Amino acid sequence: MNTEAANLKTPHSPYCPCGSSKQYSDCCGRYLDHGEVATTAEHLMRSRYTAYTLNREDYLLATWHHSARPGSLELANNTPNQWVGLTVKGHEQSAPDRAIVEFIARYKINGRAYRLHEISRFMHEGGAWFYLDGDILQD
Repeated sequence: MNTEAANLKTPHSPYCPCGSSKQYSDCCGRYLDHGEVATTAEHLMRSRYTAYTLNREDYLLATWHHSARPGSLELANNTPNQWVGLTVKGHEQSAPDRAIVEFIARYKINGRAYRLHEISRFMHEGGAWFYLDGDILQD
């Protein structure tokens, strides 16, 4: 294993944080650690959630569409204390190169529970899916 791969943060549990009930290495680890390309917008969204749980800013920026990508995310300063779960509410591919994914991500900051309910937009370009943006829904 190369030094860079050895320094990658991985989940404490063998199960993937995205909630798929699969082993991390057979699920989002394929994308985050081994460079595989997500085949659907839902797979990309799940892998991006997992990247947030692992503070993998490199992956998040690489999978953000260039037209909307921020310069940095500063995850060390802006990340919840604990991500506690993901529920995918729906996935719809409206065109060969466009899709949306609705999800709820649950997290805690200083022990207080929060929910992020979002409808995210994705674009397929150059053989890969990219996150464009999303609308946060108020529950």
